[in-house]
Amino acid sequence: NACHQGNYTNTPNTCAGCHLSDYNTSINPNHVALGIPNDCAMCHTTNPDWDPATFPIHNNYWVLSGAHAAIANDCAACHNGNYINTPNTCVGCHLAEYNSANNPDHNAAGFPTDCLACHSVNGWMPATFDHDNQYFPIYSGKHDGEWNQCAECHTTPGNFGLFSCIDCHEHDNPAELANMHEDVSGYQYNSQACFACHPDGED
Repeated sequence: NACHQGNYTNTPNTCAGCHLSDYNTSINPNHVALGIPNDCAMCHTTNPDWDPATFPIHNNYWVLSGAHAAIANDCAACHNGNYINTPNTCVGCHLAEYNSANNPDHNAAGFPTDCLACHSVNGWMPATFDHDNQYFPIYSGKHDGEWNQCAECHTTPGNFGLFSCIDCHEHDNPAELANMHEDVSGYQYNSQACFACHPDGED
């Protein structure tokens, strides 16, 4: 009677035929809102309480590739039992890694929280960094080939948000620089002033 209720004619022969109300009232996750197919057997077995469940169409919502492939079967690693409002941005899950990064210090340097700007889904390393377009041209223009270590300009250890324009051999003579800028009103011999007038590193 649980299924037939005394009527053995036209008894449903699909999962959803009997369990559509369970599908419609599911909230964690909300099957209807996410557009999950109502083919129950795709994720569930005939075990009671719908557990355990898999989610073979996860890549339709968030692709588990690269380093994420290793946790493809560990739902709790991201969801912790709650499938509602799971972050769908890199930093939504990796803000702790961003905040604790110290080589370089992402917060101090003011790096964007768009992880994919420098990293790939394969791992944190190797990473790329478009210093020229995001901050200051050092791989092109007059500064290309003029430096070997980041510390030559970023002279405060661990803080890439600070920089020096006046410690390299071409700019370390205040008197010479003053003569070169004698026609510049308000000229100052400090790094912030240098950058304010020469944001692209050119004359």
